[in-house]
Amino acid sequence: MLNVGSLNEGIVLDHIKAGKAMSIYKHLQLDKLDCQVAIIKNARSDKMGRKDIIKIEGSLDLVDLDILGFIDHDITVNIIKDGVISEKKILTLPKTIKNVIVCKNPRCITSIEQELDQIFLLSDSAKEVYRCKYCEEKYVPQF
Repeated sequence: MLNVGSLNEGIVLDHIKAGKAMSIYKHLQLDKLDCQVAIIKNARSDKMGRKDIIKIEGSLDLVDLDILGFIDHDITVNIIKDGVISEKKILTLPKTIKNVIVCKNPRCITSIEQELDQIFLLSDSAKEVYRCKYCEEKYVPQF
């Protein structure tokens, strides 16, 4: 059995759908951090069968919870202090997501004005539908 060391101070992203850890790594830009990051893929889970886990050494401000909530709001975020879980964060779908999704509408102002932020607003939380702030183009999830 593989054993990855415990964290003294940091964040553990748990209950990630199997195979999604690298996508989260990319979207959270964890490669740009100057700290230790461990990715465990296809770990055994009684609850999920298989899951991915990401361990990040450092404080919670290193992770954008809105992006994480957008990708998968069922992920468990554990805050580790002095080697034990001190807090669990509950993720929700963010009302606004900025510069994560790109509008596919060729007539949208964001296609012409390249420096304009790509902003999507949650229009239907039950169906997890986001729409472009500028042209109301519906976002079709690819996660």
